[in-house]
Amino acid sequence: MTDSAGIPGGATATGGAGKSPRGRRRRTLRWIGLGVALLVLLGAGTGWWIYSKLEGNIHADTSAEAELRRYERERPQNFATGAQNILIIGSDSRSGRNSGYGADKGTQRSDTTMLLHLPADRKSATAVSIPRDLMTEVPSCLKADGTRTGEMFAQFNWSFEWGGAACTIRTVEKLTGIRVDHHMVIDFGGFKRMVDAVGGVEVCLRQPVDDTEARLKLSAGRQVLHGEQALGFVRARHSLGNGSDTERIGRQQQFVGSLVKKVQSNGVLLNPTRLYPLLDAATSSLTTDPGLASLRGLYELVRNVRDIPTDQIRFLTVPRKSYAPNPNRDELLEPDATLLFERLRMDRPLTVTPPAPEPAGAGRSGPAEDAEDGSDTPAENRNGTAGTPTPVPTFTGTTAGAADCR
Repeated sequence: MTDSAGIPGGATATGGAGKSPRGRRRRTLRWIGLGVALLVLLGAGTGWWIYSKLEGNIHADTSAEAELRRYERERPQNFATGAQNILIIGSDSRSGRNSGYGADKGTQRSDTTMLLHLPADRKSATAVSIPRDLMTEVPSCLKADGTRTGEMFAQFNWSFEWGGAACTIRTVEKLTGIRVDHHMVIDFGGFKRMVDAVGGVEVCLRQPVDDTEARLKLSAGRQVLHGEQALGFVRARHSLGNGSDTERIGRQQQFVGSLVKKVQSNGVLLNPTRLYPLLDAATSSLTTDPGLASLRGLYELVRNVRDIPTDQIRFLTVPRKSYAPNPNRDELLEPDATLLFERLRMDRPLTVTPPAPEPAGAGRSGPAEDAEDGSDTPAENRNGTAGTPTPVPTFTGTTAGAADCR
């Protein structure tokens, strides 16, 4: 049967009114399927773009790797299977985006150096600061112009200026006997962007600060510091406390502890919208060894530390005392330094305790006393007497858990 227009079934000329409900549902499902497929493709494209951008931010330090291979035979062995030691270097380079902090004279020194020890069980982390003014043996190093320096007894931070990360790593290994598995170098700009990415970091000041050199002017009391202020806080020396590098190291450790605590408490590592700005900030100013120079490598590092309780993320400084020929320099405090290096090298337990309000011999950092604590002492660390644990040395330091503003 046809209607007056000659169209079968009485359908209209547009063909819409006569379609069955089943046909409309099929057409709707096809459009939904196409839409989902498009979203998946767009999501995959966006994800790949983000991955490629972050991956491309990281600079691999292949020259340091080649220099370390040259001296492989003289480097320490790794005595603790599964443990990792990562050297973190804060560069004070004035080149490129950092030119606003002074003229670029073609030199850079390590403004901050920390040796991060991750034990095999990943239940704690220990960051040991190495003072920039510590007098130590610096080996022969390859300079940027292709020449080599001679071995020299000099202050520690000269090693980075003379031979970059490779020279600093070899100096640390010679000083401590600890094998450095990985390293990373971060500059002023990267530090500022990381602080801004987490919304600033809180500190407490006992008195106002007005430091022109560090570009820092703050009121006393509780403060949330953002990029430029945060950088000034960790770099300031003469306007805070007694003006010593010892106090500056303490502030740096406190600030990093507060930063770690904020990252964990805000769920940054598990929140993509918070994590991306942090990763972008970190990777854009990061130079690492090739083993870490990828998102996969950095993810493995973050995964190893993200679940460590903040009271088990510990900060201390290499035990040292004033250098006799020049009190403005430091030298190792023995036997405390050797004991610390041995504990880290063999991946054996140690604890930290806060310094006394007015510690005797300011500037020193060493074992406060031996602690008899068998609960966390591995069996291999016990002495010959059955059931008697070897004392676990306690060093002066702090933890990320104690970084609250009080």
